[in-house]
Amino acid sequence: MEAAPFACSSPPSSSASFLPSFSVTARSLSSSSSLLFRRNNFGRNCNYYVAKFKSPRNLSVRASGDSVVTLLDYGAGNVRSVRNAIRYLGFDIKDVQTPEDILKADRLIFPGVGAFAAAMDVLNKRGMAKALCTYIEKDRPFLGICLGLQLLFESSEENGPVNGLGLIPGVVGRFDSSNGYRVPHIGWNALQIKTDSEILDDIGNRHVYFVHSYRAMPSDVNKEWVSSTCNYGVDFIASVRKGNVHAVQFHPEKSGDVGLSILRRFLYPKSTITTKPTEGKASKLAKRVIACLDVRTNDKGDLVVTKGDQYDVREHTKENEVRNLGKPVELAGQYYKDGADEVTFLNITGFRDFPLGDLPMLQVLRYTSENVFVPLTVGGGIRDFTDANGRHYTSLEVASEYFRSGADKISIGSDAVYAAEEYLRTGVKTGKSSLEQISRVYGNQAVVVSIDPRRVYLKNPNDVEFKAVRLTKSGPNGEEYAWYQCTVNGGREGRPIGAYELAKAVEELGAGEILLNCIDCDGQGKGFDIDLIKLISDAVNIPVIASSGAGATDHFSEVFMKTSASAALAAGIFHRKEVPLQSVKEHLSKEGIEVRI
Repeated sequence: MEAAPFACSSPPSSSASFLPSFSVTARSLSSSSSLLFRRNNFGRNCNYYVAKFKSPRNLSVRASGDSVVTLLDYGAGNVRSVRNAIRYLGFDIKDVQTPEDILKADRLIFPGVGAFAAAMDVLNKRGMAKALCTYIEKDRPFLGICLGLQLLFESSEENGPVNGLGLIPGVVGRFDSSNGYRVPHIGWNALQIKTDSEILDDIGNRHVYFVHSYRAMPSDVNKEWVSSTCNYGVDFIASVRKGNVHAVQFHPEKSGDVGLSILRRFLYPKSTITTKPTEGKASKLAKRVIACLDVRTNDKGDLVVTKGDQYDVREHTKENEVRNLGKPVELAGQYYKDGADEVTFLNITGFRDFPLGDLPMLQVLRYTSENVFVPLTVGGGIRDFTDANGRHYTSLEVASEYFRSGADKISIGSDAVYAAEEYLRTGVKTGKSSLEQISRVYGNQAVVVSIDPRRVYLKNPNDVEFKAVRLTKSGPNGEEYAWYQCTVNGGREGRPIGAYELAKAVEELGAGEILLNCIDCDGQGKGFDIDLIKLISDAVNIPVIASSGAGATDHFSEVFMKTSASAALAAGIFHRKEVPLQSVKEHLSKEGIEVRI
């Protein structure tokens, strides 16, 4: 994971005693935002917005007298989903405050998030590293997640070399993108089980969720530790196990039912689970199918899921009301059950108002993350902002509140356009844009840039300074070419920058993924803009999500067969049940395209 030292965090208040000094502190943010929330109007029925639901916890039985998990949350990134998964499985959480808490733990989970060097710095300064080594060397029950695996190795090349805990021989290095593989490695991939792993017994050849740029490699000197590998250009270490000590590079808390089964196996090591796991056909990185929920308040002030027609979300009736397709939390929960690989919330009016004042949207994330164990992305209005009282909030503070509320990734739109324009004009990375700040702190894998272009038709590709493409279908006046003009403010304002130029620039500024929309195709149901998606996915080395225009299952197979898109997103056809999400997965599987089933 690439990230700077923990300039922003989401620790529980109980863990604040061992956290480093932050440039944005949890205390300053929580106090300011709590005051802000009190100023908001709570007269509306919040249950309407969030429709909070609880899934029955009949998948496990609470361990008698032994129901506490010690969590080492050292103060970087979002570990809310890990907490939710632990509680979902019937356990309470004790947060580490001192090294002694590690040594006294009955079972310890270490969900590492952030940068290798910064994490080691915190562990060493607070005496955690020595305690952690002692705990693991005594073969006590331990589960490391993501960076929690990497830190077990001797060193990392990330901003290094930097020494690790040194418990496992080997060096953590960055994936090589020169071989055509996109970095970060984001998505659902297959495991190759090497030894009796115990906690992986329920995998059954199914996919698990990865999101990282650095990996450890198997070798003769660490082979006794390696319990599974994963292939992404090379075979890297996906999990390790020695006795009661386990660690995984992937995120079980974001791997759906499969991930919950892994956590359950760790939490209940003596349980006898005889149910045969559902067998899958996972063999490589799957193409992702993402459900998107465009969220905004309607004219009554209620938060609803809507869908636009070329970004127009109002019904063409006398009342001209906002199109209402359901409640955000209920729909997100249903898509999780239907097999969505990710759920994206786009606050489509977030550019107008102060996003931290949107308590219901934050509540949507909190309630959704309690029961939806796949990645959650949220976008809309993430930028620097000064409220009516003159209090200035940085984009990092805004993003941090979303991460604390359950988001795994945030999506930046208009602000990324302005940052890219400035970067292309000056050639200088200032480090001050929201894109740069957030990717530096949380890692580029946590930052999605949403691009909203529209076609501008051309007779001659040399008529503009921007990258133009030859169209597979001619324009309205027989034009053979077009360039894609980027827009801001919900598609209302065109900017002097093309989608190609923007994509290249934001990749350099730190974006880890691109959500590629197309205003011309939005809501039309005639298929994705293949010309646009091929242009952008061939231009960058980071994953691209195809969006706008899906109307049939064939459109998903077409975009995956004709472009290098890593994922495809849809909204209206899922909301209106015109094309069930599961039917998309089944169609893709029949077409020989690997998906998570």
